[in-house]
Amino acid sequence: MINQTTRDKLKELQVQFKKLAKGNEDLLKEIAIAEIPEMVYNSNAIENSTLTLEDTENILSGGTITRAVSIRELFEAKNLAKITESLLIQPKQKLTVKMILRLHKMLLTNIDDKIAGRFRSGKEWVRVGNHLGANPLYTEGLIKELVYDYNNNQTRFYLDSIARFHAEFETIHPFTDGNGRIGRVLINLQLMNEGLPPIIIQNKSKHKEYYPLFTNYPVTLKIGGFTRLFALLLQESLHKRIAMLSDRKIIPLSLWASQNRIMPNTAANKAKRQTIPAFRLREKWMISANFKLTKK
Repeated sequence: MINQTTRDKLKELQVQFKKLAKGNEDLLKEIAIAEIPEMVYNSNAIENSTLTLEDTENILSGGTITRAVSIRELFEAKNLAKITESLLIQPKQKLTVKMILRLHKMLLTNIDDKIAGRFRSGKEWVRVGNHLGANPLYTEGLIKELVYDYNNNQTRFYLDSIARFHAEFETIHPFTDGNGRIGRVLINLQLMNEGLPPIIIQNKSKHKEYYPLFTNYPVTLKIGGFTRLFALLLQESLHKRIAMLSDRKIIPLSLWASQNRIMPNTAANKAKRQTIPAFRLREKWMISANFKLTKK
């Protein structure tokens, strides 16, 4: 749950974004495609992949890596990039159980074909830390119920619906492997179905901002933390696209802070809270060179 001020801010940004998007659809697609290495790197790193952003960029561009990496990690990067690009090419696709299975098959192809594209069953229990996934006898039914609820509940705020889906999906943990990456792919599918840009959940802040949400959810069923995180990341994604479509020059936040006589840590905190229109590019905070803080 987010307050009305945040909802109003999101609505204002969406109006601005959709106005700028008209006639710039191809450019917006290019922006999203350019983000794929960052999306892939962060999502895989959250699952403890050893690949760096530079490694991921090299793999996806057909370049070479100077250190030894596992075949599994190579396919994790390539497969997740393929999934992400396929959704960007055809951004509005109804969420279905069949689609989830198709995406999972794409993700684990050449990694573990025996479990690719199917839910856990029989005695295939999974544990993540102290959390035990749903009974494998019921995973398919639980996912079917979750998808139905998401597609048919018209009363929730869209970010609350996405947050609830993600929290439930990861709690159920329907697959033997690949649950986190598929779950994050589905967040972006859901956002794009709303006509909104994808977001990137950051690996660097996973222990403070992301993981704790899953610890609390099964015993509280409260989705507010997820909604607030997604709202911040969506504002960042919107700010990035609005700046790229309308501003003459984008500069590092550190330079902007120096030019405006603002302490670097103060500027960084404002960026994290999205009280200024900053966004990350290759893990560095950026902002429009023309942005000025209004004095109150």
